[in-house]
Amino acid sequence: MQAVGIMAGPVALAGGRTERARHDEAPLRLTRRGRVVLVLLAALVLVLAARVGVAVASGPGEPVEVRVHVVSSGETLWELAQGVAAPGEDLRDVVSGLVELNGLSSSGVQAGQKLLLPVEEG
Repeated sequence: MQAVGIMAGPVALAGGRTERARHDEAPLRLTRRGRVVLVLLAALVLVLAARVGVAVASGPGEPVEVRVHVVSSGETLWELAQGVAAPGEDLRDVVSGLVELNGLSSSGVQAGQKLLLPVEEG
């Protein structure tokens, strides 16, 4: 029986070139220039992420003049939205705006509840 040994020396490549085996190579090292580039790229990513965050989570919009309305029995937020909506405005958007303005968790309202409604412009 013959023993087969693996040599860790140069490996012959096509064209007569030789290359050392992978495990003999020195580990990859990051140069000073490489570290600077890496730090600058990380800083750029952080700046871009911060700018996108500001664009998405913008502050409050224009101030809106409001009046207090006490909900009567049988009134719905949809009926109130019809009263404050501009001609041709989508009622779903108006209801959503009223829910947000009043900090409601849904569009359901109860008799006696106080709501803020935008004052009609004009």
